[in-house]
Amino acid sequence: MQRISSNATLFLKIFIPTIWLVFFGLFSFAVWISEVPYFGPLPALWMKMGLVAFLLLGFLFFWFTFLQLKRVELDELYVYASNYYKTARYPYHNVEKITERDLALFHVVSVHLKVPGQFGKKLTFLLDESMLKDFLAKHPDVAVNIAELRLLGSK
Repeated sequence: MQRISSNATLFLKIFIPTIWLVFFGLFSFAVWISEVPYFGPLPALWMKMGLVAFLLLGFLFFWFTFLQLKRVELDELYVYASNYYKTARYPYHNVEKITERDLALFHVVSVHLKVPGQFGKKLTFLLDESMLKDFLAKHPDVAVNIAELRLLGSK
């Protein structure tokens, strides 16, 4: 097996959301237990409600973006996806298509499955292009399958 997802996945999926939620969660808790009537020009209740809304919106943002990222590995027969707790194995014939979006700093790749698996019907990950090229150079038979799924032609 060879990993093709970026090392940044662990940082974006685990560390950033954890640090953000702990920091703003503790800050929100501190504001809620304080008995100050005003925070600058804002009444305390508005500040408290605003912080809760900010905390929930931040959590939703992380849930729908970073927390959906998977660690992806390939071998000759299977695509492996992991959320760092569980790993699922999908044969190539279960892969319907592969799409890629270039977001300047990252290439976000989605593997669309024909049949939903343990992580749903779509696996999203950050591509490490050098790791993918290395894998495809070592396994030209798999490169043909992946090219047919439009990973290489979608740039």
